[in-house]
Amino acid sequence: MSTSKPPTGHFSILYFASAASFTNKSSDHFAAPLKLSTLFVQLENICALTVNLEYIDMDADAGMLINEGDEVAIIPPVSSG
Repeated sequence: MSTSKPPTGHFSILYFASAASFTNKSSDHFAAPLKLSTLFVQLENICALTVNLEYIDMDADAGMLINEGDEVAIIPPVSSG
C-alpha cells in the first residue's frame, strides 16, 4: 500500500483490513516525534505493528521514537479459517 508523503514534522500511519474499516480510512498522519508506547498503548495486545516495514515488539521497543517521515502500519489480528 502506498501513502502520500507526510507533511513536514509528521509521520504516516497505515490502516489495514478491519482497522481500515473501523477508521474509514487507509492512512493518517500524526505529529513527530512521538513515543511508540504513547501512540499504541491501547493496541499492543490486539494488533501487530511495523515501523518502516519492520515488525516491532511493544515491550522491547516501547521507548522507540517515531520520527519525521517514518511509516507506521497497524495490522489487526488475522483469523485462520
